[in-house]
Amino acid sequence: MVRLLPLSLLAVCAGAALAGSSAEQQVLSDTPVRVFNGWSYVDCGQSSDLIQINSIKVSPDPPQPGQDLTVTVSGSAVDTIEEGAYADVTVKLGLIKLLTKRFDVCEEARNANASIKCPVEKGDHVISHTVALPREIPQAKFVVNVRGFATDERDMLCLDLKVDFMKFPFPPFW
Repeated sequence: MVRLLPLSLLAVCAGAALAGSSAEQQVLSDTPVRVFNGWSYVDCGQSSDLIQINSIKVSPDPPQPGQDLTVTVSGSAVDTIEEGAYADVTVKLGLIKLLTKRFDVCEEARNANASIKCPVEKGDHVISHTVALPREIPQAKFVVNVRGFATDERDMLCLDLKVDFMKFPFPPFW
């Protein structure tokens, strides 16, 4: 799960987007919650953020422990993203923080041999990246908070993800 986070973050920070349909629900803040089969995300950013997320898609959906996971992200860079941009990532299991780490977005892109490199030019971008999920991921619900910032500390993006690796004890009746 931890290995998935930098790659997902990379995809998001690089302006990657996933084209796919999602059911939308409204939360009290009028921010759309995009709900999929086993995971969801909220773009908690502002219209002034340097990266505007259009969509995120994963395959397989829902993510499965022990299988490759492909994350595709579609978005727009409002301005150039320079070397030194970073993202603060927190992974929680319930109220327990499993990981709190700052990632250098450009370094993660280089290390992952991503199709997009810094500086990321202004404009629309789509990126897709595949990672192997460990078979040992616990049957639990994880919350991932990503807060990205440019080198001049401008807000780059805000993303909250929920991933449910729980196995349902009873088959659905419908």
